[in-house]
Amino acid sequence: MTERDATFEDGREAPLNLGAFDPEDLQILSSLTQDAVFPITEMSWRPGARRFALLVNRFRWEDAGRERHEAERVQSLLVVDNVLGVASQGIDRGDADMILSLLSVTFEPGEEGAGHVLLTLAGDGAIRLEIEALEVTLKDVTRPYRAPSKKAPSHPE
Repeated sequence: MTERDATFEDGREAPLNLGAFDPEDLQILSSLTQDAVFPITEMSWRPGARRFALLVNRFRWEDAGRERHEAERVQSLLVVDNVLGVASQGIDRGDADMILSLLSVTFEPGEEGAGHVLLTLAGDGAIRLEIEALEVTLKDVTRPYRAPSKKAPSHPE
């Protein structure tokens, strides 16, 4: 094998396709989905498949090129498998125009690997998923696009 210098193409940013099977992995997915926004109509619970999915507009926190271009978002699928039940609070599911903002994704352990995945939303909303085993995936499904705000989200201290 011959050595060569790295090229620009070698450093291009690839779409994310990550899985979380333990709480530490889930922390990484949570940090990557912080401030993701989605219409309430982009939530899907399929009891027969035991799958809960969100199509979110995720801020690209991992984007190391923000100094070269404006802030970007990308559409991503956040999928939780092995879901036995779904509960929510602070969400008006009858309001089809509602836009939700995801703050964090955490795991509350139960017995023998079971537990709950908690999706904490801005404005005191939450979605609680009862799961048999922790299995969460995050996959980018579109090319990045310029964030409408043209800047990174911020949180007052």
